[in-house]
Amino acid sequence: MPTRTLKDLAEQMRGIDIAMLSTITENGYIAGRPMSNNGEVEYDGTSYYFTHEETRTVGDIRREPKVALAFQGKDGFSLAVEGQATLSQDRAEMQAHWTPDLDRWFEQGLDTPGLTMVTVVAERAHYWAGSDEGEVTV
Repeated sequence: MPTRTLKDLAEQMRGIDIAMLSTITENGYIAGRPMSNNGEVEYDGTSYYFTHEETRTVGDIRREPKVALAFQGKDGFSLAVEGQATLSQDRAEMQAHWTPDLDRWFEQGLDTPGLTMVTVVAERAHYWAGSDEGEVTV
């Protein structure tokens, strides 16, 4: 029986710098890659990541938007999220989710050619925290 809420999970996610984003490839394999996670934002079931338009990530999501996210936090806290991804190159949308630490990967900031935002809307989240384990439907 789950004992935590989405708000509880959001609190434990603070400070997690990297999330693992997994997609389904054109051959049906699962491909994972680390993505910068903005721990300063209160998690509400939607995550935002930035990448380049020509990456496998974007191609995979265009073919199959079902994705997974994995987070590893402090004190044995882990979170697996299953959701749907969308892609955007709308500057205003990207500006709303841009943080200065992203400049280390995108030197031209929001003006980076081919910059693409991946939005993942969670459908369910399974967590582990010591002996506490549960699932939250988002």
